[in-house]
Amino acid sequence: MGDLTVTNPPRVLEWTDTDRRAVDLIRVLAMDAVEEAGSGHPGTAMSLAPAAYLLFQRVLRHDPADAAWPGRDRFVLSCGHSSLTLYLQLYLSGYGMTLDDIRAYRKWGSRTPGHPEHGIAPGIETTTGPLGQGMGNAVGMAMAARRERGLFDPEAPAGRSPFDHHIFVIASDGDIEEGISHEVSSLAAHQQLDNLIVLYDDNHISIEDDTAIAKSEDVCERYAAYGWHVQRVEWLRNSAGNSSTYDEDVEALYRAFGQAKAHDGQPSFIALRTIIGWPAPTKQNTGKSHGSALGAEEVAATKRILGFDPDVNFPEEAEIVGQARQVARRGQRSHAEWDISFAEWAQAHPDRKALFDRMAARRLPDDWTESLPVFPADPKGMATRRASGAVLNALAAPLPELWGGSADLAESNNTTMEGEPSFIPEQFQTKEFPGNRYGRTLHFGIREHGMGAILNGIALHGGTRPYGGTFLIFSDYMRPAVRLAAMMGLPVTYVWTHDSIGLGEDGPTHQPVEQLWALRAIPGLDVVRPADANETVVAWRTILERARAAGLCLTRQNLPVLDRDDQGGPGLAAAESAARGGYVLARARGWAGESGRGAHRHRQRGAARPGRARDARRGGNRRPGCLHDVPGMVRRAGRFIPGGGAAARRARQGVR
Repeated sequence: MGDLTVTNPPRVLEWTDTDRRAVDLIRVLAMDAVEEAGSGHPGTAMSLAPAAYLLFQRVLRHDPADAAWPGRDRFVLSCGHSSLTLYLQLYLSGYGMTLDDIRAYRKWGSRTPGHPEHGIAPGIETTTGPLGQGMGNAVGMAMAARRERGLFDPEAPAGRSPFDHHIFVIASDGDIEEGISHEVSSLAAHQQLDNLIVLYDDNHISIEDDTAIAKSEDVCERYAAYGWHVQRVEWLRNSAGNSSTYDEDVEALYRAFGQAKAHDGQPSFIALRTIIGWPAPTKQNTGKSHGSALGAEEVAATKRILGFDPDVNFPEEAEIVGQARQVARRGQRSHAEWDISFAEWAQAHPDRKALFDRMAARRLPDDWTESLPVFPADPKGMATRRASGAVLNALAAPLPELWGGSADLAESNNTTMEGEPSFIPEQFQTKEFPGNRYGRTLHFGIREHGMGAILNGIALHGGTRPYGGTFLIFSDYMRPAVRLAAMMGLPVTYVWTHDSIGLGEDGPTHQPVEQLWALRAIPGLDVVRPADANETVVAWRTILERARAAGLCLTRQNLPVLDRDDQGGPGLAAAESAARGGYVLARARGWAGESGRGAHRHRQRGAARPGRARDARRGGNRRPGCLHDVPGMVRRAGRFIPGGGAAARRARQGVR
C-alpha cells in the first residue's frame, strides 16, 4: 500500500514575509469584522492568528476543494466564541468563504454566526458554543477514527492505512475550566488516543479579565497527570529584570506539532503562551479585548502598527490571499496520494469497501429488520430495558456500524451486545470486559456529560451509529450535549433507563419526574417511551431508520407484553403504530365511532402499569397510566394535539 507520509510537512519551517503579512491581514480582518458587527470576540482571533495560519498552511492534511474528504485531518475550534479564528482560515484557504461572509459576521442569515455551526459552511466539522463541547467532540472523533480503522483496515501498519489521520483542537481557558474537559480528557488518556492533538491557548484572560481570579492550577501538570504527552511553547518570555518580551516563535510551535504527530501511545497537549489582542496598543492582555469590539481608535492604531491603512476596512490584499490559497495544491497532492492508497485497499478488500460505501451513505442493509426480535403476549411481561438489550444483541451482526455502551451502568442499561469485545487498549481489559483497541463496547465511566459530547464526535466523524446509556434522571448531566446533537441532526441514540418513580428504594434523587417533559422540549430530539417489549422494537427500528437524535426512556420494571387482539394479534405488526408516537389501543365502552360522542381511549407513548391494558379492554375504572380517557385529544410526539375529529384522525394516521 502506498506510503501516506510523503506529503507530511518538512522538518524545517520556511516562514516568509508573505506568511507574516497574511497573519497580520487576519488580525486586521478580525478587528474589522467585530467593529462592523458591533460585538464579538476579536482578541483571541488576533493572538491565535499565527498558530491557526500555521496549522492550516503547513500542518493539517486537508483539501479545500473537498471538505468531506474521508482522509482529511479534522480540526475542531472548541473555543467557538473565537469563530473568526476558523472563518478567516476558511477564507484564506479557499473553502468558499468570501470577504462578504466576513463582513456579515454575526448577522442574521449569514454563514458566519458568532459561533461556528456544523453544516452552514464547508470546513466546519462541528457546532461549538458551550465551552468544552468541542473537546468532547474531538475525543469522539479520535475514538471513531480508531473504530473505523478496525472495521476497514486493522492489519495495516501504523501510518500506512488510508484511515489514519489526526484530530486537531484549539482550546481556551474556558474549555479547560469547564468540568466536561476533565471527563473527556481523562478518558482520552485512558484510551491512549495518540491521533488527538490539543493546542491550549494559554493567555491568562477571560471575560472577567485575569484568570488568576478563578484559576491557579498548573494545567500542564494536570494533563500530564491524566497521561497526556505535554509540551509548552512560550511566546511570552521573561528577560532581564522585571520586563518581558513577546516573540511569536512560529518555528517552535511547528516543531511541537511535529513531535505531537510523531508521538505514540498518548494524546498530545501543547500549551501555547500568548497575549490576547496582540498587538493592540492599549487593549492587549485585557478582558476588554476578549469579548467586545476594540473601538475605532484602537483599531486604527493597531492597523498602523501592522502596516495597514487605518482608513481601509476589510482590505482585500489579493496577492496575499492568492498566495495563501496555494495551500490547495498541497491538499490536492495529499488527496491524490490518498486516492491511490484507498484504491489499493478497496481492490484488496471488496467486502470492506462495500461496507465503507454503505456506512458513508448512512444506508442500512436491505434485510436488517429480519433480525429484529418479536415478543409473544405475556401478562407477566418484561422490562423495556431488557427488550432494548435484546434488540441490540439481534442487531450486532447485521449492523456493524452500531456501537456504544454506558456511563458505568452496562448491566442496568442493558447496552452491552453479547460476545462483543470492549473498545479499550489491551492492557486495560478486565475479566468482566475483555477487549482490544478496535472493540465495540464503549465504557465511558461515570462521565455522562463527556459521554454525550463524545457520542456527537463519533457521529460527526463518519458513518458509525453510536448509542450511550445512563439512568433517565442523569440525562440532566448530559443535556447540553444532547441539545447540540439535536441542533446538528446527528444520529445519536440515548438509552435512558429507570424511567419512573418506581425506583422507590433509591429515594427522590433517582426518581425522574420532570426529565421526560424537559427532554421533549428540546427541538429536533425524538423522545420515545415505549410501553411494552414490541413497542421497544418498533422504536429502535424507527430511530435507526430516521437517523436523527433520539432518546429511549425505558423501564426497570416488568410491563405486560400487550395482546392486541383487536389490532391483528400480538407481535410487531400490531405495535407498528408506535412509530407514529400515538395510536388507538382499545375503544372504551360507549364508543360511537369517529364522529360520535363516546369516550376515546388513546395510546400514549409511556409505560403502562401491569393490568392497565386488561382494565381498558374490560372497560374498568380508569386510573392514571398510559391510557387516557381524554375526549378530543390524542397523544403524539410527546405533546397533546387539541381538537377532536380531523385533528385526532390526522395524528393517529401519522400526518405531521
